[in-house]
Amino acid sequence: MKIGLFFGSFNPIHVGHLIIANLMAGTSDLNKVWFVVSPQNPLKPAKGLLHEFDRYDMVRAAVFDNYKLEVSDVEFHLPKPSFTIHTLVHLQEKHPDKQFKVIMGEDNLANFTRWKNHRQILDHYGLYVYPRPGTQLSELRSHPNVTVVEAPLLDISATFIRDRIRKGQSVRYLVPDAVEEMIRAKGFYLD
Repeated sequence: MKIGLFFGSFNPIHVGHLIIANLMAGTSDLNKVWFVVSPQNPLKPAKGLLHEFDRYDMVRAAVFDNYKLEVSDVEFHLPKPSFTIHTLVHLQEKHPDKQFKVIMGEDNLANFTRWKNHRQILDHYGLYVYPRPGTQLSELRSHPNVTVVEAPLLDISATFIRDRIRKGQSVRYLVPDAVEEMIRAKGFYLD
């Protein structure tokens, strides 16, 4: 079974994430997509990041009705900060019957050589890349272990959504209804 791992802080998960994951699960050779909620991305600041369990709960609520999409808390149990290579090695040891691929936006492909053990990720696991608006094409695009999946150019950001919430503006259609209900009920992002 081939599993695409969609890593992110998902702060909050939004329809852009879901569209990409659904496309990857439905139009590529991936059997499932696992949303891997990262407690802390080593390349991003932690300021404004909701607790990992709250972000996990929002992702779970967003994907509960799609059997091809799952949420994983694997990085909650690994040393922090979370490095993709450590997660991949851990998952491969735990699930030797599965093949893991990393899903990323083309904007991340441009910075991929900054990732810890990026060569090992590329050579032993491989990448499934979706286009992002305004990104430069990377020479890695032509690597045999990079699969570019056709997808709409989506420019929805969690930062934009958090800003709207702080301003008391609607985020309807930007996040799933269940996620919006959780955000409102728990007062997330109002600080």
